[in-house]
Amino acid sequence: MTDKNESLTNSPDRRQFLTQAGALGLGASVLPSGVSLGAGDKKVRHACIGLGGMGNTDFMQMLEHPAVEIVAICDIDVSRSLKARKLVPHATFYQDWRELLAKEDIDSINVTVPDHMHASITMTALEKGRHVYCQKPLTHDIYEARKIGAKAVETGLVTQMGTQVTSTVNERQAVSMIQSGAIGKVKEAFMWSNKPPMKYRPTGPRPEGSDPVPESLNWESWLGTAPMRPYKTGVYHSTWWRGWQDFGCGWLGDMGCHIMDMPFRSLELSMPESVKADVEPEWADHPERRVETFPRWQIVEYTYPGTRYTAGDSIKLTWLDGDKYPDDKLRKHIDDKPWPTQGSFLIGEKGAMLLPFRGVPELFLNDSSAKVEVPEMPEQHHYHQFIDAILGKEEGHTHSPFSYASKSTEMVLMGTIALRFPGQTLNWDAGKMSFPEVPAANKFVRREYREGWEIKGL
Repeated sequence: MTDKNESLTNSPDRRQFLTQAGALGLGASVLPSGVSLGAGDKKVRHACIGLGGMGNTDFMQMLEHPAVEIVAICDIDVSRSLKARKLVPHATFYQDWRELLAKEDIDSINVTVPDHMHASITMTALEKGRHVYCQKPLTHDIYEARKIGAKAVETGLVTQMGTQVTSTVNERQAVSMIQSGAIGKVKEAFMWSNKPPMKYRPTGPRPEGSDPVPESLNWESWLGTAPMRPYKTGVYHSTWWRGWQDFGCGWLGDMGCHIMDMPFRSLELSMPESVKADVEPEWADHPERRVETFPRWQIVEYTYPGTRYTAGDSIKLTWLDGDKYPDDKLRKHIDDKPWPTQGSFLIGEKGAMLLPFRGVPELFLNDSSAKVEVPEMPEQHHYHQFIDAILGKEEGHTHSPFSYASKSTEMVLMGTIALRFPGQTLNWDAGKMSFPEVPAANKFVRREYREGWEIKGL
């Protein structure tokens, strides 16, 4: 259902709610000329790399597009491929993505694997002229993000990062309203995530010993670019890798990519000037945890240069997680409402906006008589935007092309570096990709790949 274009007047309590809208949104970056397949009956020959968990979701979403033919599928764990293989029995199955990309005549792939392998698979596919949909975060390291972003621009291929929520009607309306000045120039922004952590926040240290590797699993390939370590049942594969530094990017890499996007996009941010983090003291004081896992909570402050949408020459954005929220004193800007479990909050010269994660943006304006027009937004499909853009359809766009996603990913990854140096301000030289005053932080900008896993272009 498409929301109606309407003007809303503040109620006496100054609260405005935008109309609930659909789950999928409009894209923002058009397909470069010369790389589409052309409209008509042409099928996009697609390969799915990674089939468990979110990989199954991505596989099903691609499969649902009427112009997609899934001709190859891949997972390092055979047991995780069984459902997909039944649905596409004619697709060739691979346990090694390198073999798939070397042998298959395909147009596109999706990459839905642990974070540490995103860049390797994505860059290899781009080098071969394949369009790529890659799950978030785009990469594990800042250096990788820069290289992937540049390669996507160089090739003109269709790309999309898997931040599906950013395409929703509600998120796009929030961006539009910030940029139209609904709350005036923005002075400060907060973003947080406090969903139940389950096993996504391992406390470490690394478990001792090893367990037999399941027959269905190629552990060497699962480790890929990461340093060798023994297999342990239920510790890394198949679900809990995100909380280990060698494989994932912690809570920021999981939820930060979603929740940070609206402030980052609406303010047209680019590269930060500095970043500073406060973290769980027990983690900071435990050397074995600090080199393996992420803290149970963190508060990360970013300073960005001001833009045409900010009130000053610079703007501070704060990320919080692990049961941390913005200061209760700031609730005066939202009529003392409780903070949602996850969301973002922007303070402007004319009022404030609160956007609960997957929720409706709410405006709290200083002038109770002010009117704000809610832009009409058609529903679109984050996955199908990618396919439509490959086909060159007039309506085909991608909302998070790698030219954009590489920059938003850099914001997330900057926080994962700052937390390793709690309490220190890390000034960022974006051109040199370095922290000139804290050289110890530079080793986290670009990691060394394990021997035998070097990738052309990275």
